[in-house]
Amino acid sequence: MWKLALQSMLGLVVLGCALFVSAGRLDIPFFWACLTVMGVGGIVVVSQMDPELRNERVRPGPGGIDRHLRAVILPFFIGHLVVAGLDVGRYEWGGRLPVAVQVVALMEIIVSIAFSAWAVRTNRFFSPVVRIQEERGHHVVTSGPYRWIRHPGYAAVLYWMMASGPALGSWYSMIPLVPALGLILRRAIIEDRFLHEHLDGYVDYAGRVRYRLVPGLW
Repeated sequence: MWKLALQSMLGLVVLGCALFVSAGRLDIPFFWACLTVMGVGGIVVVSQMDPELRNERVRPGPGGIDRHLRAVILPFFIGHLVVAGLDVGRYEWGGRLPVAVQVVALMEIIVSIAFSAWAVRTNRFFSPVVRIQEERGHHVVTSGPYRWIRHPGYAAVLYWMMASGPALGSWYSMIPLVPALGLILRRAIIEDRFLHEHLDGYVDYAGRVRYRLVPGLW
């Protein structure tokens, strides 16, 4: 557990530097609030994983496809934070957002993290790589949030990304996230297709649970 927690904390330091260095100041309460929520949320999510899943998250097993999504998305998210810092801390391109809007967005991030924690607690095969984990007895998970949507982890990430800009106080910071949102949607499509083809029982499961990310929509 400590390796994954350490990775999360180091990542949080990098994200904090991107925010505050670009802002040129430290006295921005919602920046601190967002970082705190992400830090505590990361610990909560890690605590819900079983030990084998923690190992898989740190060092995924062999095989599979689309192995580098996290590395590809990271520059876009750092760009999001840099723009937020420049906007809120230096130039106020979009003006000040109402505090109520930021509070609601921050609560949406908390809900998204809780939803992600529920997903990883339910699904012990929650790998960052699209692969069949035969060495771990990979099977279809149908409980928890998987009763309503097939990819609750990706749904949580999408909701979290869409709330991040207003929580930080910057609509303009959402622009660098657009490609990242597209990449998450692409991953959900790729993974769904892969599981249809390679995971026993998934076709029947998909027939019962029709929606990938948003109940009643898609």
